Amino acid sequence: MSSNERVKKRKFAAPHAFVIIFGLVVFLALLTYVIPAGEYERTTNDQGQTVVVDGTYQQVESNPTGFLELFNSIHLGMLEGAAIIFFIFIVGGSFNIFKETNTIEAAFGSISGRFEGKEIWIIPITMIFFSIAGASFGMFEEALPFIMIMVPLLIKLGFDSMVGTAAVLVGVSSGFTAAFMNPFTLGVAQGIADVPLFSGLSVRVVFYIAFTLVSILYVVHYARKIKQDPTKSLTYEEDSQRDLNVELEQTSMNLGQKLTMVVLGLTLVTLAYGVIEFGWYMTEIAGIFLIFGLLVGAINKWSPNRIAESFVRGCSDLVVGALVVGLAYAALVVLQNSNTIDTILYGVTNVVSEMPGMLAALGMYLTQGVLNFIVTSGSGQAALSMPIMTPLSDLVGVDRQTAVLAFQMGDGISNIFAPTSGLLLAALAMAKISWWKWFKWIWPLILIHYALGAIFVTIAHLFIWTS
Repeated sequence: MSSNERVKKRKFAAPHAFVIIFGLVVFLALLTYVIPAGEYERTTNDQGQTVVVDGTYQQVESNPTGFLELFNSIHLGMLEGAAIIFFIFIVGGSFNIFKETNTIEAAFGSISGRFEGKEIWIIPITMIFFSIAGASFGMFEEALPFIMIMVPLLIKLGFDSMVGTAAVLVGVSSGFTAAFMNPFTLGVAQGIADVPLFSGLSVRVVFYIAFTLVSILYVVHYARKIKQDPTKSLTYEEDSQRDLNVELEQTSMNLGQKLTMVVLGLTLVTLAYGVIEFGWYMTEIAGIFLIFGLLVGAINKWSPNRIAESFVRGCSDLVVGALVVGLAYAALVVLQNSNTIDTILYGVTNVVSEMPGMLAALGMYLTQGVLNFIVTSGSGQAALSMPIMTPLSDLVGVDRQTAVLAFQMGDGISNIFAPTSGLLLAALAMAKISWWKWFKWIWPLILIHYALGAIFVTIAHLFIWTS
């Protein structure tokens, strides 16, 4: 055996996404034999939200995950995550129709000269747009289709798929985490905490600006490095194999491609209007993009068969990413069926209640951070934790506004990091980036975000919302 062959054999191979997630599911299943089962009573509040009743926790009969139940959880997780899984397929298939019209290449060829030397500005502009959307009307899932636009565009502009994904995902997550008007997190949490809706606006806007600015600087710093030397990209090999190597000889779009861009613009405007005015969610968004795909095919004079075949190719490219979402939901199924989620909540709140007042706010922040690895829904986590955190904050001398801030920061940061986040996995599936490579790129920013969250919560507790 040659020395080169030995090196290749010893080279670390990043684990497949299925291996990572299934390993996590197995670990949680083993924990169900250690963590006692328990549950809180639940009730429906005036807003129609199902919330836990503080002080009602009691242990129940243990129900650890058995051998067959472990594997059953995979199927149940797929069912639990079906809305996201099929959202990925429909949007991915529809965007493949758009992609195969070569409209992106034609559009880039016609405007590339105007961006020469100024390409970097697209990144902060994009991130600011999405962060405002996340901070105001709670955009998160709705941003996912934009990844399929930004990734090829920014690759063509000399960056990589990591930058294209981050421009959307880190941007919208920054706003969602440090939101000042998000009805799904801030609104729900303040309603349960019985403080005026969207109060503390000026303080939250300052925190939002700082959080978003740091995120933009991180992404732009990496983007500049890739622009100077593309081989430093973490996704250099994958991006070089993407079907983007079309020669940009076409300096103007033909009529079909121009109409395609018009339909794309109208689709995005309709999407934004529907989300804001009518509360559209995944089902409606998937329907809109399916209409978009069919219209694009018709405009470009494709036959029904060609449209269907292009749609299927788009779906097939996303099979692994879509199924990973279902695997992630299996982790939640294991904890729900074993009645251990409430026990985890009960345990961490007991720890917080024993902390001195100065550290109690940080304890709440850490608690919410842990819970978000288990309950990745922002409104769901608010309904689970805030009925307990609210009276606890009164008990330990933490203002309720600070408790809400601790929830926001703890809930939002890991949404673009946790392997249990179905939305993150959906985004990475659309971008065709492995979770492992994303982790290697994002972890320094996540540490910065957690540090910022701790600083914000501490400042709020000691100097702004003092009890």
